[in-house]
Amino acid sequence: MTTSRSPDIRVKRVYDPAAPDDGARVLIDRLWPRGVSKERADLESWDKEVAPSNELRRWYAHDPALFEEFAERYRQELADPGRVAELDRLRDLARTGRLTLLTATKDLPHGHVRVLVDVLTDG
Repeated sequence: MTTSRSPDIRVKRVYDPAAPDDGARVLIDRLWPRGVSKERADLESWDKEVAPSNELRRWYAHDPALFEEFAERYRQELADPGRVAELDRLRDLARTGRLTLLTATKDLPHGHVRVLVDVLTDG
């Protein structure tokens, strides 16, 4: 009998220091964050493929008034078969230990990471 652990996902800004309990640290932004070295970021991987497309990112421009439509469009992008395998890899990381998703976004409640966590935990 196999048991499936629920995903253990944490969100942090990439500018915050790494912590021993972060588990697998994955940067999920399309662009590399300014002023952060690869050593300081201490990443397992950089998964820019799961970040919103450049077009969607530019359209949204982090305007909270557009968040609901942004979230719907981003979910559609994440349903693309090319991204599903990467989402499954992230889910596996979160089921085998803690997964810390890293972003440079200042406004976490209106950022793509909120949508991504929902997609990863809801399947």
